[in-house]
Amino acid sequence: MSTTTSGTPTKLQLMELLAAIGTAQWRDFAAAAAHHGLTSTQAKVLAQLNGPLPMRALATLLVCDASNVTGIIDRLEARSLVRREPDPSDRRVKNVVATDEGRDIIRRVREEMQATSGALDTLDAAESTTLYDLLARLRPGMEKSA
Repeated sequence: MSTTTSGTPTKLQLMELLAAIGTAQWRDFAAAAAHHGLTSTQAKVLAQLNGPLPMRALATLLVCDASNVTGIIDRLEARSLVRREPDPSDRRVKNVVATDEGRDIIRRVREEMQATSGALDTLDAAESTTLYDLLARLRPGMEKSA
């Protein structure tokens, strides 16, 4: 990857690098999920469940139709990884909640992401802190536009 004459990468070069890293991380995540009998989408659902989340919100996060989420949740529920609960403020809304087993399996998926972990191991403490700070600055703008 060449940079501009000032040595500063262009926005396009930065976006291409972020895309390549994101793709590699997603492949690693999908492989670890498959090791536990999960599709990457099922694992992504579990990763999003830090608390109760309405089915419609899951559809938005997954960028898919709500009817697709129903099938995904059905399969996760059949494995006792999630459960549906009525929303306390609107009983027509169903929230999805990760079970203890669901939280445990997504923790193991993340721990087994060897390629991602190995890449991060190449950074020293200062580089890890710098990368974390930079990614934390980018995150709000990236999530807002999603």
